[in-house]
Amino acid sequence: MQLLDVPQLTADEILARVLHRDGLMLIIDKPAGLPVHRGPKGGANLEDSFHALCFGLPRPPVLAHRLDKDTSGCLVLGRHRKATASLGLLFKHGKIGKTYWTVVEGGPAEDAGTIDMPLGRLNAERGWWQKPDPEGQKAITNWKVMGRGDGFTWLAMEPVTGRTHQLRVHSAATGWPIFGDNIYGNGPRFGEPKLHLHSREIVVPISRNKEPVRVVAPAPPHMHEKLRACGWNGE
Repeated sequence: MQLLDVPQLTADEILARVLHRDGLMLIIDKPAGLPVHRGPKGGANLEDSFHALCFGLPRPPVLAHRLDKDTSGCLVLGRHRKATASLGLLFKHGKIGKTYWTVVEGGPAEDAGTIDMPLGRLNAERGWWQKPDPEGQKAITNWKVMGRGDGFTWLAMEPVTGRTHQLRVHSAATGWPIFGDNIYGNGPRFGEPKLHLHSREIVVPISRNKEPVRVVAPAPPHMHEKLRACGWNGE
């Protein structure tokens, strides 16, 4: 068992992580280290706690998208089939705004920019792992520097496309890997530091006649030290 595996959330713990709730969706603050799905070997996962999130509906909510096991922050759930289908289309067509906070090693010389680098699968054995691949799928990330310090840079990254591991591969291939990334960066296979990648804000235009729902997830405790070193004020 990995040292970083997070135990199954109790009903109270997952309820405490609800950031937004309406008739169509929930947005929860996913903890780092907990996979969203049950893996082939079983073990703790987020979905097994969804029964606590019915809020009067007959069925638990379902995932409208995914976050990596080691990524924290805003995760959108559909509360019923029709809502989940609508959310799925919004994600598929790039209508949902996503901002991630990362802390990277080193960092870019500029203060903002765009990474336009197609990605393909690393190899068949590694399943989800990706690599830069000129023949791969289009992958675009906008980024801006939020702060610098101590050999690290705090970035706000906005994936325009939604490829697997996109921000992690784009950061590493550009020369500033995300701190704690144990696949594409210099993070250890087990133990600290955890991946410094956090789904900070999500903007969902769920209803045609209403303002989009904008939700912010608090920075996770494991990122506080490096964020502060880069000038974060704790907000």
